[in-house]
Amino acid sequence: MHLRIGLVLLLLVLLAAPGAVAAGPDVVIYSGRSKSLVAPLIVQLQRETGLKVEVRYGKTAALALTLQEEGARSPADLYWAQDAGALATLSRKGLLARLPEALLARVPAELRGAQGTWVGTSGRARVLAYSTRRIKPEELPKSVFDLTAPKWKGRVGWAPMNASFQAFVTAMRIHHGDEKTLAWLRAMKENGAKAYPKNTPILQALAAGEIDLGLPNHYYLLRFKAADKNFPVAQTTFAKGDIGNLLNVAGAGILKSSKRKEAAQRCLAFLLSPKAQQYFTSSVFEYPVIEGVIPNPSLLPLRQLREQAAPVDLGKLDGLPATLKMLREAGLL
Repeated sequence: MHLRIGLVLLLLVLLAAPGAVAAGPDVVIYSGRSKSLVAPLIVQLQRETGLKVEVRYGKTAALALTLQEEGARSPADLYWAQDAGALATLSRKGLLARLPEALLARVPAELRGAQGTWVGTSGRARVLAYSTRRIKPEELPKSVFDLTAPKWKGRVGWAPMNASFQAFVTAMRIHHGDEKTLAWLRAMKENGAKAYPKNTPILQALAAGEIDLGLPNHYYLLRFKAADKNFPVAQTTFAKGDIGNLLNVAGAGILKSSKRKEAAQRCLAFLLSPKAQQYFTSSVFEYPVIEGVIPNPSLLPLRQLREQAAPVDLGKLDGLPATLKMLREAGLL
């Protein structure tokens, strides 16, 4: 019995000894980017910086809500969002710190927040995808508003419940106003647009012949093409300046409440480094946000894409609650 007590006491002493408990992380990231896509980059980040990084993965909107609820008590240092809208919301609520000019200067002004509290880390475009078996390029509509025409009845796929689509609707509200946006949503529904839960099923439905046109983000098709070069779907943009050509970003900001801002800045600097940006474009098929990255031949050049895109201030894409209300009003949620 005495021996057992002695062993227990020895164990308690060892556990209380300096270094017995593993040190905590150097930086905590709340990531709305999926683990399957960015985990390899996190490994590289730790290797390059020497930082011990803890990542909490989740949906972009849910993590943004968590950060608002946690406030100054949040353990998060860096918030990495899937789209600009969530970053704009946190910035407006005063939860993000202003970034150093050296970081801001790496990214074009239209791909970062006007208040200097967040930057884009990679870009993505809304596109018009179409069946190469049933649609000729000369038949394609020039505007997203043309999709309500009778000739496209029951032939278009979209994803009203998807976050990227909702960000697109928010952009349409900013660019064209609520009245025109609501009218378009209702007209699309009346024209038999087929709803899918997210972007991937839209591409699969195009290949299967369920629909002829779809409204996804650009990189989904490129992933299908990487697996099967004969995948029977192509994609294009609408006419120059059409809202259907929205250029959005995944991006990141540092929490004002962070006690480890220097470490968070080192993480963000890595995400904006040539090595990380090359990963985004070569492996994830997204657009780099800095110059000097080897172009992915599958992608439209970023400068050309920026010329085609509708002029929307990404810092104003924080109107998700009003967008969700509109989608419910249109009977789409």
